[in-house]
Amino acid sequence: MRHGNKQNNLGRKKAHRESLLRNLACQILVHKRIVTTLAKAKALRVFVEPIITKAKNGAIADVAQRTHQQRVVFSYLNDKEATKELFTVVAGAVAGRPGGYTRIIKLGNRTGDNAELAMIELVDFNDVYTSKPADAATTTKRTRRSKKTVDANIVDTTAEVVANETTTEETKTAE
Repeated sequence: MRHGNKQNNLGRKKAHRESLLRNLACQILVHKRIVTTLAKAKALRVFVEPIITKAKNGAIADVAQRTHQQRVVFSYLNDKEATKELFTVVAGAVAGRPGGYTRIIKLGNRTGDNAELAMIELVDFNDVYTSKPADAATTTKRTRRSKKTVDANIVDTTAEVVANETTTEETKTAE
């Protein structure tokens, strides 16, 4: 029985599993998207999202706090380049996001051993799903309440158009 055992051991000992997750986390931070098995992707999500949160909180903190957070993240990753990429590029991109930094997309089964493959990616670095229009800064937030004012404006403008048409017809008949 597995009472209270929520961790997926991935068929490995503790040291091997930690090394695997460190390597996968470094690769996803550097490349922003990797393809792996579904079980590894799910385990990686649980491992990497708290690390990204630490980097995000460290990026907005003062210098001493940022240094501390960099050291904590480095203790998880053991890779200077991945840590630097996380604090310089990724933390700035996810600053406005309250969580859910990764997305898992199922790809089907691998031909050799029929293992379920999945692509895990950082959400803010996908151009297909997060493409914003060129005039995103000029658009305003639209709610259902604004329809009432829009409908009133439409009624006003239609009344103006009708009034203009009637005056145009009157001028034509007068001539």
